[in-house]
Amino acid sequence: MTLPADSHVHSEWSWDAPNGDMERSCARAVELGLPAIAFTEHVDHTVWTVAPGALDGYDHLLALTSPDGHLTPPAFDAAGYLAAVERCRERFPGLRILSGLEVGEPHRHADAVAGVLAAGGFDRVLGSLHSLPAGEGFSEPPGLYASRPAAEVVRDYLAEIPEVVAGSDAFAVLAHVDYPVRYWPVETAGPFDPKAFEEEFRHALRVTAGSGRALEINTVVPLHATLLGWWREEGGQAVTFGSDAHEPSVVARRFREAADLAWAHGFRPGRDPYDFWGRTG
Repeated sequence: MTLPADSHVHSEWSWDAPNGDMERSCARAVELGLPAIAFTEHVDHTVWTVAPGALDGYDHLLALTSPDGHLTPPAFDAAGYLAAVERCRERFPGLRILSGLEVGEPHRHADAVAGVLAAGGFDRVLGSLHSLPAGEGFSEPPGLYASRPAAEVVRDYLAEIPEVVAGSDAFAVLAHVDYPVRYWPVETAGPFDPKAFEEEFRHALRVTAGSGRALEINTVVPLHATLLGWWREEGGQAVTFGSDAHEPSVVARRFREAADLAWAHGFRPGRDPYDFWGRTG
């Protein structure tokens, strides 16, 4: 079984990827034998409060952050990005290169997201939830964990997933449903156990499945097998695979394990290698 397409890659066109490089990511995909790669660049409109120390080592983000700690993502250059995709398609004719976006909190910014989508055809659009309400603003999980019980943060995150799904028809794939797990504070909360949040995960997955979306198996943190089992039990029909790479070296990271996991849960490649993997039975 060949590796699946990497449907979640960031390049220099994403505001938080200073080491991103579209051409080198394509070269890496060819080297690995991937059938396709999708450059799903960040489109974010939420201004969020940055936790103290959160930008240590991320100097490229300091210019986007106000003295009072509010980070404002820049506008997305759709025309420049789409031109870069076309150049890579010409340079790598044997690789299927999909254009795409990762739209953050699309349910909060419907008009702004629609304006970006109107700039051109995008082959793959992911929907993401990165931040939650915090006081009068918003914050990402690292900042929330610093001030609230860890279990509460995860439950609030999962409770908002149905709002993302119901509040936007702009995306076809729900990205990283387990996003808070990346930052789970093991030192204070112990190992993460998805079964402690079964009801909340199942509800989020059930609503997503009912909307006809695919679920992304994001490999920054390997998706827990339990979650994929719940996805299938709650009616999920398709999955995609995403490295969430912000630099070429990690394109398709852990994809062999992710593909084996999907296969074990009854998901199989589509007719074309860049299609979603659909369930059997």
